[in-house]
Amino acid sequence: MTRVCVAGAGVIGSLFAAHLARVADVSALVRREEHARALREEGLRVSGRADFTAQLQAATDPDRLAEPELVILACKTLDLDAVAGRIAGRWPEAIVMTVQNGIGADEVVARHGDWRILSGVTFMSGTRHSDTHVQYVLDTATWIGPARGTTPAEARWAADLIASSGLEAEAFEDLRPAQWSKLIFNATVNTVAALTGLPHDAHFADVSEPSRLGNLVRDLMDEGKAVARAAGVPLREDPWEMNVLATQRGSAHYPSMLEDVEARRRTEVDMITGALVREADRLGVPVPLHKTMERLIKAKEASWDEA
Repeated sequence: MTRVCVAGAGVIGSLFAAHLARVADVSALVRREEHARALREEGLRVSGRADFTAQLQAATDPDRLAEPELVILACKTLDLDAVAGRIAGRWPEAIVMTVQNGIGADEVVARHGDWRILSGVTFMSGTRHSDTHVQYVLDTATWIGPARGTTPAEARWAADLIASSGLEAEAFEDLRPAQWSKLIFNATVNTVAALTGLPHDAHFADVSEPSRLGNLVRDLMDEGKAVARAAGVPLREDPWEMNVLATQRGSAHYPSMLEDVEARRRTEVDMITGALVREADRLGVPVPLHKTMERLIKAKEASWDEA
């Protein structure tokens, strides 16, 4: 069986680890010893769109895990540098796959080793109920493409493995159109949700009157699409259409930045909206709305320090 290590067992990492454990030899690299112990003793339960319990190995020390063929770095963007540093100098034959929001994750990982790298973006989501229980909510695909030292064939290999586990996955020869579609979607939906307190629901697509929230959402996405055009990246999906479709799924989704703000945690705004703004500045494309959203999120984070 293929050996897979999932580094980071939050919502996304748990969904990957549990599903892949049905078709591969899976281990989880986690931060806390009590988390590792619970996974080893109780397994990892998935509910919602699937219902099963998977058995897997887990540890806080990568040297206690079998050398994997595929490493999925499923931590948040804020933790990526530290997690990649934990496996530095190890598993030189493994392919490492990033699935973080935003752009630039590959460059962060490359600072820590010479691994071959696949780049991924994932749209699935869920709710973490405990260290050993995750609810599978949104069953949309993970998109995978070659990055440093990898080929389209290796992207297809990873996508086929993930798809065989019961998750949705698709491989691309060039991932940038898919990455940029999600970057624009995330930079908009995450910041709007975080600043309004609204989950991603019908408000985000409502353009029935000039004062409705959907107008701001659409204008933000239009700014992002202008940056993509200037960068020469044809979008895989139209972010506005992605937004409208997502709001029609019947259940509101809580974007990660909203969850972070409600918990008064630092957000991923630097790698999401910040990445879009930096690219816009480099290309000379005006993005006043995204700059405003970035500054407001930063101000909200600063308010917690003041409090």
